[in-house]
Amino acid sequence: MVRGFAQGAGAGGRVRLRTLSNLRWLAIAGQSAALFLVYFALGYSLPILYCAIAIAVSAALNVALAIRYAPAHRLTNREATFYLAFDVLQLAALLFLTGGIANPFALMFLAPVVIAATTLNLGNVLILAGIAFASVSLIAVAHRPLPWPQGEALLLPQLYQAGIWTALVIGIGFTSVYAWRIASESARMSAGLAATQLALSREHRLAALGALATAAAHELGTPLGTIAVVARELERSLPQNSPDMDDVRLLREQAERCRAIIARLANPEAALLGATARLPLGAFLDDVAAAHRGEDLEIRVTVLAPPGDGAVPQVWRAPELLHGLGNIIENAADFARSLVAVNAGWDAQFLYISVADDGPGFAPEIFEALGEPYITSRPGHHALGESEIGPQGSLDEHEGMGLGFFIAKILLEQTGGLVNAENPPGGGAQVSIRWARGVIDGPQPPAQTET
Repeated sequence: MVRGFAQGAGAGGRVRLRTLSNLRWLAIAGQSAALFLVYFALGYSLPILYCAIAIAVSAALNVALAIRYAPAHRLTNREATFYLAFDVLQLAALLFLTGGIANPFALMFLAPVVIAATTLNLGNVLILAGIAFASVSLIAVAHRPLPWPQGEALLLPQLYQAGIWTALVIGIGFTSVYAWRIASESARMSAGLAATQLALSREHRLAALGALATAAAHELGTPLGTIAVVARELERSLPQNSPDMDDVRLLREQAERCRAIIARLANPEAALLGATARLPLGAFLDDVAAAHRGEDLEIRVTVLAPPGDGAVPQVWRAPELLHGLGNIIENAADFARSLVAVNAGWDAQFLYISVADDGPGFAPEIFEALGEPYITSRPGHHALGESEIGPQGSLDEHEGMGLGFFIAKILLEQTGGLVNAENPPGGGAQVSIRWARGVIDGPQPPAQTET
């Protein structure tokens, strides 16, 4: 099952121990410099011993972790949450000793929460945000005086302190949710693109197999021809009653059979193995749709030629086209009641293909986000895919988790197609693709564009 950011409590996560340790060392250096400046340079009174103990505990944790783990050790969600929670509580202890939320450094509460939001799953982010909220609230009502010149005291109005508390709470909540949302979308998009590359590489391997077969056919044609000629000469030279005649005749027949097989492999148009094979538009769509036809489902392919134009476009069997259109037809077949209509046409400027089904249509809650990774209305999966972000299973599992349309859209756009999805007035769902003439039916295969 595809999981979210977390890989489980017992597996390595996305955060390296070295990263958190370096950030903690940076915090220790900043806290030490601030205490030195305030106490020794400015001469303000503060509980320097207790503050030094709080900083020393943080440094001791870093040293202990450096001894216990390798620098490249990846922390689980639980471990990372624990260490970030320690940083929040250590900062709360320092602020308790130095003025509470009146201390300008109270803003640093945002740092651990934002780090968690960009690396951990939502549950752990909420736990850490809750700890930060509780810490801010506690030091807002109970804290030591803010360090100030001897004989003076800074007394902030209660309303102003309430405003600081509100700003900190809102800041922690907003930045954590916003950072988590952005990181989640970025991770989902990266995972979706990785799965797209997996799908495309599979199609390219199939295409390479066809090219290899063609090359092998050319290479083996000459030696097999020589074998056939030698076998034929031996057959002519042997007497009819020779005990070796049957073996020589069998050798010649098998050599000719091998040559016939290789001749078929050498013709991509006939073998339909190569990425450079071309088919008429209708035959191309029949080829793509054949794998998805069933006894209780009709996939009807209709090609409408414009008036006065009898030249049917010859479409390249590019891997991007095969897999992209195949995914769209498969998705329509999954939701159709009894019919999937594949319609195609062309004019002087564009070539059109549309895939429509008589199913329930695209669900309203996913329609606006259609084409993004992990967006699905299949039973058993989240409509918005918030918890599925990483490709860990097979390709079929990925496409069942809401990647099928995303992969199809990316691949078809790589061939220069413009993809549009809609729920037509008559019911069902329809996906339309449009190419400029000559892109997929030109003299050269469609060139990929960068995504």
